[in-house]
Amino acid sequence: MEPARPGPSQRGSRSRRGIGARITALVAAGLAAAAITGCGAPAAAGAPAPPIPAPAAAGDLTEADVNAWLDGFMPAALEDAGIAGGAVSVVHDGEVLTARGYGYSDTGTGDGEPRPVDPEETLFRVGSVSKLFTATAVMQLVESGDLDLDADVSEYLDFELPRRFEGDITLRHLLTHTAGFEERIGGLIGSEGGTVDLREAATADPPEQIFEPGTVPAYSNYGNMLAGYVVERVSGTRFEEYVRQNILDRTGMASSTFEQPLPEDLRERMSNGYAVDSDPAAPFETIGTPPAGSLTASATDMARFMQAQLGETGPEQALLDRETLALMHEPALTSDTLGTLADGQRMTLGFFDESRNGRRIIGHGGDTNYFHSHLQIYPEERTGIFVTLNGGGSAALDSLTLRSSLLSGFADRYFPSEGGQAQVESTAAEHAAMAEGRYESSRSMQSTFLSATRALNQTTVTARGDGTILISPGPETVHPTVYEEIAPWVWQEVGGQRIVTMRVAGGQVQEIGYASAFTLTRVDPVHDSAVVLPILLFSVSVLLVSLLSLPIGAIARRCLSAPAHRRPGRVARVLTRLCSLGAVLALAGWAGSIVMIMGLQDVPEAAIRVIQAAQWLGVAGVLPAAVSLVVDIHRRAGWARVLGSALVLAALVGTAWLAVLFNLLVPNVSY
Repeated sequence: MEPARPGPSQRGSRSRRGIGARITALVAAGLAAAAITGCGAPAAAGAPAPPIPAPAAAGDLTEADVNAWLDGFMPAALEDAGIAGGAVSVVHDGEVLTARGYGYSDTGTGDGEPRPVDPEETLFRVGSVSKLFTATAVMQLVESGDLDLDADVSEYLDFELPRRFEGDITLRHLLTHTAGFEERIGGLIGSEGGTVDLREAATADPPEQIFEPGTVPAYSNYGNMLAGYVVERVSGTRFEEYVRQNILDRTGMASSTFEQPLPEDLRERMSNGYAVDSDPAAPFETIGTPPAGSLTASATDMARFMQAQLGETGPEQALLDRETLALMHEPALTSDTLGTLADGQRMTLGFFDESRNGRRIIGHGGDTNYFHSHLQIYPEERTGIFVTLNGGGSAALDSLTLRSSLLSGFADRYFPSEGGQAQVESTAAEHAAMAEGRYESSRSMQSTFLSATRALNQTTVTARGDGTILISPGPETVHPTVYEEIAPWVWQEVGGQRIVTMRVAGGQVQEIGYASAFTLTRVDPVHDSAVVLPILLFSVSVLLVSLLSLPIGAIARRCLSAPAHRRPGRVARVLTRLCSLGAVLALAGWAGSIVMIMGLQDVPEAAIRVIQAAQWLGVAGVLPAAVSLVVDIHRRAGWARVLGSALVLAALVGTAWLAVLFNLLVPNVSY
């Protein structure tokens, strides 16, 4: 039974009492919502959000109005989503305007008593919002002259990075997610354990580089972790300690830490995490890439960080000078490397461009398995908002929908649009035709067996007769979305504010950029799900029918008292069936393993090796299957038997091709 939710708990904002001058992920929804969430949900909000009523004109951004608005939204939203609790803090004009807690940090399941969320006392894991602190640490060392944004990071490392391209990998690339790394999932989030060694995490199994640096935004937890390791190497101080001394202590964030496990004095204040509010509390999560997602903080501490990013602190609390802050907040890459992708939203040095209503908004979202957060600042309006939740909700995208509703509602209420509707370009029909096709996310796994997920997470772009395009599923959503061209190669969501940009090569659109750090890249023909999935379905169906025909045939012969005939090629047929069984079991094993891994559950290497052995058995089955077909043709066994043998051979060839295509046979089984 879920206890009744308390009203909001408060900490006065304008009075500065104890507040002073003071992050979905992952992938539920394919890779984006499957719990790579861990440290990397898209910064822009995802699923279509229910509208929040906004005044016809801008609302008064006052403590009383914001409190009333939040109190009218958060309790019901948490209840509807099945999320135990959350907190929100807002800063404006140099002050903490408000900080409010809702619901429970401990629901009291089991023997405990329910504990309400306190925005100052309750601690939350903020996931990838942590990346803003790593970026800030880098910029401090840039400001001091110890780091160069555009030098190759090999100057600062004590190991060799894997490279496919000759160009430098720079800190600018790491902070903008354009170093070109593929995604890795292994070790991203685990149960509570010992302290993570940053060098070991960076060197144990680095991802391969799959894009030329600076050219394709591809969100990367590894890239941000690498930036954190550079901070550790150059400063000579352990990363967690550097952040404590130079960011947390300086801004008065006494309730925050990157340490894992938590320091003794903070453990009792940590909120429980819940999959759904009616579930038991989950264990504390250990982030395997600490700079990318291990920060624990209170809502009021995050308000202090927003103030520092807005330059609204005293000299002793300032993290960066105004020139460095401005550099950090402006787009960090140009059309020199991004081409026409630069005409849309671009990463700053750490922040996503999340502008809305014509207002410049920069921010970052973050998710672990159980905690979901988002921070946004409005540099020109001297305003910031932070929201954090301790549960994912009853449906896969509930927490994302809630955050989207809150953040867009805040923007629409206090900073509504002042501009008109953009006009559709006359090039729309031509450009729409060039964009048609199938695409996959740049945030993908290509060198490991998880490359099999590439066939399951593809996006289709269809040109419509009116010059618009239908993107299915739409970027940042799970729903088909219509876009119209508002400038050459720049498209806006019809009825919404999401933007995508396109880059053309060879007479076709090759990349579609969205949400600053994400790109859809055109799928090559052999990886097209329209090719891969029919071959997979055909192969599995034929092999299953072939395997089932053996016991069915034996039962039929017994029922009819028919004698069994020993036809030529019996050994080849037996081997073919054995290898067919291996192929089917391997495919089932891969499917189960991928589901577990995408849910951030580790699969033992021994289990993967067993699956791989079964896959090799399936590949070896091509030879006896070919022998069986030749024998059947030679002895004129009849068209039905020849056809059956030919189909089994084709199915085994199909599974072998898929095994090679998706790296199911490679010696390295890391992920």
